[in-house]
Amino acid sequence: MKVLLVSFYFPPAGGGGVQRPLKLAQYLPPLGIETHVLAPDDPQWIHRDEGLRVPTQAWVHRARYLGPSGRKPAEELHGKVGVARMTTQARLFGRRALVPDENVPWNLTAIPAAIKIVRKHDIDVVITTSPPNSIHLVGAAVKRATGARWVADLRDSPIAHVHRRSESAAVRAKEKVDVGVAKLVARSADAIVCVADFIADEVRALDPRGSIVTISNGSDFDDFEGLAYTPGERLRLTHTGSFFGKRDPRPFLQAFHNSGIDATSRFLGDFRSADREWAEQLELGSKLELIPYAPRATSLALQRDSEALLLLIPDAGGRGKGVLSGKVFEYIAARRPILALVPPDGAAADLIRETGAGVVAPPDDVDAIREALVELDRRFRSGDLPDVELSEEWRRRLARETRVEETADLLRSLC
Repeated sequence: MKVLLVSFYFPPAGGGGVQRPLKLAQYLPPLGIETHVLAPDDPQWIHRDEGLRVPTQAWVHRARYLGPSGRKPAEELHGKVGVARMTTQARLFGRRALVPDENVPWNLTAIPAAIKIVRKHDIDVVITTSPPNSIHLVGAAVKRATGARWVADLRDSPIAHVHRRSESAAVRAKEKVDVGVAKLVARSADAIVCVADFIADEVRALDPRGSIVTISNGSDFDDFEGLAYTPGERLRLTHTGSFFGKRDPRPFLQAFHNSGIDATSRFLGDFRSADREWAEQLELGSKLELIPYAPRATSLALQRDSEALLLLIPDAGGRGKGVLSGKVFEYIAARRPILALVPPDGAAADLIRETGAGVVAPPDDVDAIREALVELDRRFRSGDLPDVELSEEWRRRLARETRVEETADLLRSLC
């Protein structure tokens, strides 16, 4: 059996969105599935990670990238007023006018490249994994041109992204286009894989022709092998990942300030300028460490060598309840206790409680967060913050290899 995986994010791209397609390319070949990958040559991603290794058993193809480079519009606009702000907005207009997303121009080269690969290598199934949503236009085009089976892998809601500011007219207009892409996926894909049940429910409402399955992200336990935890002199909480959209560190920072504990909060990744300026008012000094984006190897080592890990998932008007991000599984694999500031009645909270991986508090409740911080600090000082030990059953259920095996079973069922 042969598959073609089409992904916008693939090494040397960095960031959390790379791991799912990268692990598919790593684990599918040992299961007897010849795996080809199609990715952009170099779209000037915001993050690059030269340390990520491309699996040697997968065939990696590149198609020239056409489109804007990775940027952070909110950061470019921050602090600008008057003519300077208008000029920046004008420069960003072309990017924002692209629908369904700014990466859609890649389809001009990706579609013919994918069709050529499918025909040359007798590909049985094409997998398109989003974001961006425009990646699924490749799958629809290839299926129509070649007759190959098509699996659409949805890592975000195809209709209403949790981090989007839906009150914006421009965002609402883009979400209408997203609905159109989602309907195309539902109408044409032979199977649709969703990382969370709430996404699967959204797609089912579109009356899809193919099967719908939920295959969540997985824990890469092997990635943490050989990484050590050495207790610090004071509690060290670590958050890894970027801040964008509605992900907000301010309730945590306020609670951290109010707690009065002698601890360090470390944020590895992109911290918005507005949040940095706001945090300066709290005068946390050495208690707050802002570390720029670093390669995945550095991130894993920092997670492992922490007293606790900070997880933030916004409620976002109820849309955050179903979110089960890859970060949840990565933190579990690190085996350090998790302070999960997530919707208490959501999917992430349920998993944290079921595995005993940490404590949960509402993401916007400053008092509840403060109490959780004080309790974590008390436990640390009394020597009661050991590694989180999962049962063998939980390790098997959460392991990335298990997720890829589930994907392989789906692929075989289509052939």
